[in-house]
Amino acid sequence: MAGVTVQDLHIAFPLYHASARSLKRAVAAATSNRLREDAQHRVVVNALRGVSFTLQPGDRLGLVGGNGAGKTTLLRALAGIYEPIAGHVVIRGALHTLLDTGLGMNMDLTGRENIGLRGLYAGLERAAIALLEDDVQAFAELGGFLDMPVRTYSSGMLVRLGFALATAIDPQVLLMDEWFLAGDSGFMAKARQRLEALVRKAEILVLSTHNPEVIASWCNRVLWLEQGTVRMDGAPIEVLEAYLGHPVEATEDLLLSA
Repeated sequence: MAGVTVQDLHIAFPLYHASARSLKRAVAAATSNRLREDAQHRVVVNALRGVSFTLQPGDRLGLVGGNGAGKTTLLRALAGIYEPIAGHVVIRGALHTLLDTGLGMNMDLTGRENIGLRGLYAGLERAAIALLEDDVQAFAELGGFLDMPVRTYSSGMLVRLGFALATAIDPQVLLMDEWFLAGDSGFMAKARQRLEALVRKAEILVLSTHNPEVIASWCNRVLWLEQGTVRMDGAPIEVLEAYLGHPVEATEDLLLSA
């Protein structure tokens, strides 16, 4: 059974070029405790501080907060990209991330080779990888470029390949940044149905976005992050109204009504 457990999670990043007196004064004067000096006398940023929550099948968690609140850091910690300095993250079930189109892609390999690697990483058999290749090829519409190194792709071609790859395998736990809800209208008109089908199939969703309508219609729980800590955790409308400072109307679940 899929599940997510985050217990007293702390993430910090050293500022290697932060030895100037001005920054050390900022550490001494900081009231938010986000800046400090560690045992090696490096200035470090406390990106996440004491974050805890658990998720079970059926949970759709939305992350809200201003820029720098820690939303993307939390997603990357869940994905195993960032290592905690304290606390722990436990993911049960097949994990899939929609964080960056180029994440996990080898730019020196061809598009077809990257599809094969993604299939092997997901534990697919040869026949399933062949079906994955057909699916990605049909969606991305790269033609002969599929057999060229990815580093030769235009930004638009890279987005199409990355999106097709990221949404081709059904996960149990899905992590998604708001980047995948943006893009030109032509691309998203084609991608929206595919994306919503993926979200619908996932047992657990963790979504970061600044769009309250998406949070209200896709999520059943919201975590409000502020300066790396949990400011509020609860029902979507309740948390959104506290975060935005004005009433929010309940929105029909677009995924269930589609």
